[in-house]
Amino acid sequence: RRAARQLHVRTKIFVGEAVRSIGANLSTTVAATMTVLIGMFLLGLFIALFSWVNSWTDHVREDVQVRIFLQDSTTEAQRNALHTELAGFPETGRIDYVSREEAWESMKQKYPELTENSPSNPLPASFEVMPNDANQVGALAARLDPLPPGVESFTYGEKKTERIVSVTNVIKYIFLLGSIILLIASTILIANTIRLSIFSRRREIEVMKLVGASNWFVRGPFMLEGLICGLLGAIAAVILLLLAREFALPVIEGRSDAFSEDDVHALAFPVVAVILVAISLVVGAAGSGITLRRFLRI
Repeated sequence: RRAARQLHVRTKIFVGEAVRSIGANLSTTVAATMTVLIGMFLLGLFIALFSWVNSWTDHVREDVQVRIFLQDSTTEAQRNALHTELAGFPETGRIDYVSREEAWESMKQKYPELTENSPSNPLPASFEVMPNDANQVGALAARLDPLPPGVESFTYGEKKTERIVSVTNVIKYIFLLGSIILLIASTILIANTIRLSIFSRRREIEVMKLVGASNWFVRGPFMLEGLICGLLGAIAAVILLLLAREFALPVIEGRSDAFSEDDVHALAFPVVAVILVAISLVVGAAGSGITLRRFLRI
């Protein structure tokens, strides 16, 4: 009970000191909060953009597949045996069977000018095999040499596939590296702003240490102040991102066909908001705690 009372008193002192410090040093508090706002806003944009680009590259890489054309004389037993063989390859992700009729209907929808005068269906039945990873499409195609029974030929657009894989890999790595750099830069910028705020009150810290205050007693109010600044900045950043999503995103979507794909989407906004709030709280508290170390050595 006594320990609980002491904890309550200490918490009340920490909160009171933090609120008093925020009011007494309003300019540095506003500077720290605005720094968090800018850093988290940019980071939120980059997280959303990176997640969308990552989803888009996955969508593009779904076009990477091996198409296996069957002979007209292929029996159902040969087709089933081929399906079983393809399913047993470790590189195989999904297998779709396309009958001659389905292939012809798809051709008529995509290229009606080429099919309107055709007297018969010249297209063969086929298997469309998607690899687990687009990088494995070459290894998957190599397993079809020599051709299994009932197979006429196969294709996987080697040059186009290599181009898609290399370009999407580069895009992913660029955005991942950019996100990491922006996170580090935001952390350093926020920590330096908090450092300036603490530096302006170094005499106050020295007095508290000289009268016998422990390091954690001194550090507590400053870390709480950093948490408050981080929370306020993150909330403001989330509000700005919400406004950008509501007003700017519809305009962008109307000008880009890439946004119309159902399976291409950015990370859910609530998830981005939670990530930003968590990062800002950690950076705000850690920035205050780490910066205080040099002033606690008296």
